Amino acid sequence: MSRAFILLLDSFGLGALPDADKYGDTGANTLGHIAKWAADAGKPMSLPTLETIGLGAAAHKASGEWPAGFAKRDGFTGAWGVARERSTGKDTQSGHWEIAGVPVLFDWGYFPKTVPTFPQELTDKLAGITNVPGWLGNCHASGTTIITELGDEHVATAKPIIYTSADSVMQIAAHEEHFGLERLYQVCEAAYELVKPYNIGRVIARPFTGSNGNYKRTSNRHDYAVPPVAPTLLDHVKDAGFEVIALGKISDIFAGQGVTQLIKGADNMALFDRLLEVTDTAPDKSLTFVNFVDFDMHFGHRRDVAGYANALHELDARLPDFIGKLKEGDLVVITADHGCDPTWAGSDHTREHIPMLFFGPAAPARELPVSDTFSDIGATLAHHLGVKPTANGTALL
Repeated sequence: MSRAFILLLDSFGLGALPDADKYGDTGANTLGHIAKWAADAGKPMSLPTLETIGLGAAAHKASGEWPAGFAKRDGFTGAWGVARERSTGKDTQSGHWEIAGVPVLFDWGYFPKTVPTFPQELTDKLAGITNVPGWLGNCHASGTTIITELGDEHVATAKPIIYTSADSVMQIAAHEEHFGLERLYQVCEAAYELVKPYNIGRVIARPFTGSNGNYKRTSNRHDYAVPPVAPTLLDHVKDAGFEVIALGKISDIFAGQGVTQLIKGADNMALFDRLLEVTDTAPDKSLTFVNFVDFDMHFGHRRDVAGYANALHELDARLPDFIGKLKEGDLVVITADHGCDPTWAGSDHTREHIPMLFFGPAAPARELPVSDTFSDIGATLAHHLGVKPTANGTALL
């Protein structure tokens, strides 16, 4: 049995990259600043499973500092290291694609930090095509915050909420019942076609429910994404006749390319439940790729340090259940796609190192060199599964 698992903790950065100054992120450190906050609050972090596979040492390698409260200095059970991003930007698609062997070496289009942020030509044309009465928002914003602020007005007027972020993205939020889920999808499909001249990577449908200022996004999110510009690890596994099981938003990020099975989950813990089920049933030579989006969506962008810390504790507490289900020959990596330091200014991603924590029956215990590309992860898993090598990256194990 030789299976591979990617557990991606969305936005879990370990310290600023050498070029972080170009992005205004010099000094950003998602884990380091969360750990310092927890220690200063008298509630030091305790992540025994992640520490055992080398998280603290990887963080030290990335930033030169041990996270506050992390005591373990040696005797790690996994192969631990960090990777630097070759792709330009610090967005979701670039990080995921690069992990899978396809760095983004071109510049995505981004919408400016102005109000309104979207070109009037674009919004007028989209309103005409979709017959909506107008738009709310039209700015850079945290999605969870903006639906709280504008949800009541949206319900009253039927005007969708449009916003963007540091990603190359247009996001459209609407109430599942008052506006209609299928209608929201239709608006996003039209928007996806209209943003192509702007070189935008994704249009995201952000449905929500609730009433009277109390709104919550649902798991019916859908990303209309540009497909990867070249075959990825996912394609190589699928083309070899093996299963590629995508949990959470993975399939959307890759525009469904290379995916054989899609599994959704409402939040981190629901996705972890699905992961445990998949671990019992995934066949030999399969790749399981899960994105734990709450770290980014609920805590990083909202600058919720306490929430981020709690989510890390929740995941660490459940990892032993997952490890107990692994089979001989399995290889797992815990990683991220970018940073989103919850202590940082604004609500955008931060350009940081990502962890590479390989563990499981097939993983040796060793320190890894600093990787110059996230693609070393994909190259390592392609080698492990015995499929066609990725075009970028070097196998580390």
